[in-house]
Amino acid sequence: MSTMTITGATRLAALLGSPVEHSQSPLIHNTAFQQLQLPYTYLAFDVPPQHLKEAVEGLKALKAIGFNLTMPHKETVIPFLDDLSQEAAIIGAVNTVKVEGNRLTGHNTDGKGFLWSMQDAGFTAVGKKAVIAGSGGAARSVALALAQENVSQLVLLNRSLHRAEEIALMLRKATPQINVKVAALTQVNVETELQDADLLVNSTPLGMDENGTESIVSDASILKPPLLVYDLLYHPPRTHLMKQAEAQGCTTLNGLSMLLWQAALAFEIWTGVPMPVDVVKKQFASL
Repeated sequence: MSTMTITGATRLAALLGSPVEHSQSPLIHNTAFQQLQLPYTYLAFDVPPQHLKEAVEGLKALKAIGFNLTMPHKETVIPFLDDLSQEAAIIGAVNTVKVEGNRLTGHNTDGKGFLWSMQDAGFTAVGKKAVIAGSGGAARSVALALAQENVSQLVLLNRSLHRAEEIALMLRKATPQINVKVAALTQVNVETELQDADLLVNSTPLGMDENGTESIVSDASILKPPLLVYDLLYHPPRTHLMKQAEAQGCTTLNGLSMLLWQAALAFEIWTGVPMPVDVVKKQFASL
């Protein structure tokens, strides 16, 4: 791929978070900018919480095209923005900001990125039963996206029931037509709900250990095709849950798919043109 020369006309896109050293976002966006020969470059900045406001104001003053936010800034950035997209307002979190003159508009591309990644793998969520384990920020985005996609039922499993109930409340307000169920994250409930499920999403940290055998599923035989098993983790690239599912013949996806497609949405918000996803995928494969 031809490299792009930085000139006086090159404009900035950025990631604000802490930590950011291991982020794949610079690779994704700079690969796409170079492929399309767009006059932009993407950098990651480690910004502690007490300096977030100055960082946001600085990017606006520098006429950046936009920026991403990762932990711990997705919620705390909202007071510094002028507008929010519908998804960002419902979820209460922003991962993408577009800079237009003096106005900053916050978006949340996580949920749609999740849907696009599944569509890319040949899976459509409409009319399907989905089970989500965990109730963090990613679970909120995924749950809303699935509800807006008109799944037949959405089951939220979490050890702390009140956290799952908060997501259910959000969904019942935003998508009252969707059948939402909340239950404790136990092996009995996992087994019961997977009997007729089409999609299992793990948004818990279980499985982060590179050589670990931690999984939300203790008996792999309950994972039956055509169930799609989507683990939002991507360190390691194949979690124990994914290995269990693959051994049973199920299709699996990991968090890199969601990362790529949410980035593709952010890219299009900033530039107005689609990201060359296939080229970026090849770059990922070479890592």
